[in-house]
Amino acid sequence: MSLLVEAESLHFTYAQSLPWQKQAAEPSWIIDGVSLAVEAGTTLGVVGESGSGKSTLVRLLCGLLAPGKGEIRFGGRGTGEWLERDAREFRRRNQMVFQSPASSFDPRMSIFRSLQEPARAIERRVPSRQEVTGWLERVGLGPEVLDRYPHQLSGGQLQRLAVARALSLGPKLLYADEPTSALDVSVQAKVLNLLMDLRKDLGLTLVLVTHDLAVVGRICETMIVMKSGKIVETGATADVLANPRTDYTRKLIEAADATSLF
Repeated sequence: MSLLVEAESLHFTYAQSLPWQKQAAEPSWIIDGVSLAVEAGTTLGVVGESGSGKSTLVRLLCGLLAPGKGEIRFGGRGTGEWLERDAREFRRRNQMVFQSPASSFDPRMSIFRSLQEPARAIERRVPSRQEVTGWLERVGLGPEVLDRYPHQLSGGQLQRLAVARALSLGPKLLYADEPTSALDVSVQAKVLNLLMDLRKDLGLTLVLVTHDLAVVGRICETMIVMKSGKIVETGATADVLANPRTDYTRKLIEAADATSLF
């Protein structure tokens, strides 16, 4: 397989200084020297405690944030070059599904209009109702939701719609940032099954951020474990879960429901 995403020595910090300081304090890195590679057509799990830098990392990889240091390449080409010369194509190929489905949609827009927005912004065209209905069918929803508004739908329906919207541009890589954490347990498995089926059917590459090791063990071929902005362990998922090399990973596994990992 070929490498789709490569990152080398990534560093990132949000600007930090106190009002009475004449100059900014020494940066506290949220992402601190991270390097990784994602093979095309695979699923990478990104795990770690809250505040470990997982969400910031995927925002860097998909171009929503710019690293303070380091380099990211997509398809062998630096993301800085992509965004400078061909930003629309980069956005089309890299799409994100965020954690909270309710906050992913403008409450003033109908679902139909919301699903049209990526094509309007990126491809400069207006998808037809028939085309949008086809996107709904892909995620197991019917056309009856098109004229509704976000508050009229369940969290599970909204997350399916968020997936449909992300896939509407035909991306190569889908980032999913804790896509099931805001959903009821009964709905979580359905959304994960949907992501697995879509990845297989569409030949997607998937980067999944989660704190749930059971999810990683189920759908991710490879995984990285993050702590304090660093990768402390990486490898094939089955190997990492069966033979963790660090105490931190071992504690994460012990804290999880061991019976659901394998």
